[in-house]
Amino acid sequence: MKQRYIVIDVEYCSDCNNCFIACKDEFVMNPWPPYSEEQPRHGHRWMNIMRKERGQFPRVEARYLPMPCQHCVDAPCANAAPDAVTIREDGIVLIDPVKAKGNKQISESCPYGAVYWNDEQDIPQKCTMCAHLLDGDWEMPRCVHSCPTDVLQYYYLEPEDFEKIIANEKLEVFLPELGLKTHVYYKNLYLYAKSFIAGCVLKNGDCAEDIAVSVKEKAEASVQKTNFFGEFKIDGLDPGEYTVVVDGKEIKKVTIDASMNIGVIEI
Repeated sequence: MKQRYIVIDVEYCSDCNNCFIACKDEFVMNPWPPYSEEQPRHGHRWMNIMRKERGQFPRVEARYLPMPCQHCVDAPCANAAPDAVTIREDGIVLIDPVKAKGNKQISESCPYGAVYWNDEQDIPQKCTMCAHLLDGDWEMPRCVHSCPTDVLQYYYLEPEDFEKIIANEKLEVFLPELGLKTHVYYKNLYLYAKSFIAGCVLKNGDCAEDIAVSVKEKAEASVQKTNFFGEFKIDGLDPGEYTVVVDGKEIKKVTIDASMNIGVIEI
């Protein structure tokens, strides 16, 4: 059967919060029984935008990770309360606002922190992928519809067809160590989840352009060429020790647990 998926491209998210605001517009003061009760005006972020700063001045950047409910295939919240949480045949995970009343275990069970507790109504709540709209005549959830840079994409496909997109676009799940298969996938996730080594190469005191730079312990990392300003950035690195290779010569060893600007390298 066709499944519903959301794909999020980390590279182009600018933290505009249009998706967050669209979610608020759709659910604040708007109950959609039996799908959901109304969302509180404050405190809930059913489309949460996580933020991370990478690197150090002057080679520093901010990255953003939109984080809705991941709509897990084997959802921990459904395992915590199978009588109150439904995994639909199309993959959407829904919390019954009546059956879930008073059950904090549902919100506490989510490893992504995507299920929120509504104190006023005494219920757990989260993103529904706008199931009430998709079951009507809408072609996509509100968050996808509102994204100005096409960071969010919605698919309604047979699983085998979506598997081809996963392979072609190199899509990943967030926190793969959890072992959860989800219906939300990320493109260019390394920009948020991994680290980089950056710096600048000088030759005879001037910016050295078009110089090959790589890290020895990352065979799959492509060799970078310095730009007009002599700058380079090797991205997609895990924590560990790396040997920086410049113009074919081993220059220095660096140990990283986060993105690092190693400064100026003179050759």
